[in-house]
Amino acid sequence: MECEFPTINSNKQEIQEIFNITKTIAILGLSPDESKASHRVAKYLQEQGFKIVPIYPKEETILGEKVYRSLLEIPFEIDMVDIFRKPDALHMVADACIQRGDVKVFWAQKEIVNNEAAKKAKDAGMMVVQNMCTMVEHRAL
Repeated sequence: MECEFPTINSNKQEIQEIFNITKTIAILGLSPDESKASHRVAKYLQEQGFKIVPIYPKEETILGEKVYRSLLEIPFEIDMVDIFRKPDALHMVADACIQRGDVKVFWAQKEIVNNEAAKKAKDAGMMVVQNMCTMVEHRAL
């Protein structure tokens, strides 16, 4: 897949609003490996008071939280999905967010862009961020 430029994205004011309304963040692709970006970002968000929900194919707990295998398994409300997956996986993620019906924010991490999936999420009423790091943006506020 060719690299895309994000044509659908939130501005700084919207990002401020995102962090104001977000309490629970599902981290899709949260690695148990402390050297991985997903682990460092999730740990930072957890330390800032956000409830993190790991989604990963293995492990029972990461960062002291129960690990789920998919977004659809999580039995409580999710405000944001923070995505550490390849861009072509974002279509399935957007579909799962839409199916859940409670996700307010669809956030694709640094270097992750899929404008079609982002449009699908935005059209379903979600705020969309692409190619930005939640930790970097939160620190900047």
